[in-house]
Amino acid sequence: MRERHAPQDGAVAKLQPLATALFASSPFTEGKPNGLLSWRGDIWRDTDNNRSGLLDCAFEPGFGFEQYVEWALDVPMYFIIRDGRYRDCTNITFRQFMAGALKGEVEEWQPTMGDWTNHLSTLFPDVRLKRFLEMRGADGGTWRRICALPSFWVGLLYETGAMDAAEQLTSDWTIADIHRLREEVPRLALKAEIGGRSLLDVGRDVIEIARMGLKARQNLNSSGQSEAVFLMTLDEIVAKKATFAEDLLALYNGRWKGSVDPLFSEFQY
Repeated sequence: MRERHAPQDGAVAKLQPLATALFASSPFTEGKPNGLLSWRGDIWRDTDNNRSGLLDCAFEPGFGFEQYVEWALDVPMYFIIRDGRYRDCTNITFRQFMAGALKGEVEEWQPTMGDWTNHLSTLFPDVRLKRFLEMRGADGGTWRRICALPSFWVGLLYETGAMDAAEQLTSDWTIADIHRLREEVPRLALKAEIGGRSLLDVGRDVIEIARMGLKARQNLNSSGQSEAVFLMTLDEIVAKKATFAEDLLALYNGRWKGSVDPLFSEFQY
């Protein structure tokens, strides 16, 4: 990634709800419709919000590695491992740990790099910083959608012009807009709106930006096709104005006659 960009670009975080909408494919719970298009997206709306969700600091000017670390230091810990045993540390933050919060309680009370690595692994923001950026907004799906997901993000992140275009497209979106969108997408998917536009329309534009980025990379297969070929499944979703979740619900209410069992045979791979 370009050095001038922060490790968690505002545009990347802003577009996570779009990824949730485009890849929505979890409309069932225990074999029945759950009233959602992305059940996974709904679960992450309220799962240990101290360590998950949107990072408001990611939208601030100058956001970088230092700000991510500062946030991580103040997230409550889960545990440390001493003598092969886990010790509950949910009552302190890593910053407090570094200040000696466990002194007198455990023999090896000083934090180690291993402790820090373990702590970082327990954080689950929508975009997680590891040795790479982990985009956590999308449901799973069929193999074509599994190929489309990394292509979507590579097209946006690995080419300067595409990243700039994505930043320009989302420049007027506020933190409040993104929080609201994140709340609505599990239920509405591409029908959710931001900035007076539906995510269907926004998605069409963003897919074209990703396509531009992938073509610019010129990573071609033996047939001379760029990685943009993997975006075709997203083109189909936008063209028919329906997510995979909506396709599944139509099958459930139609040919599958109220059963999800055919899903396991028709979409296995």
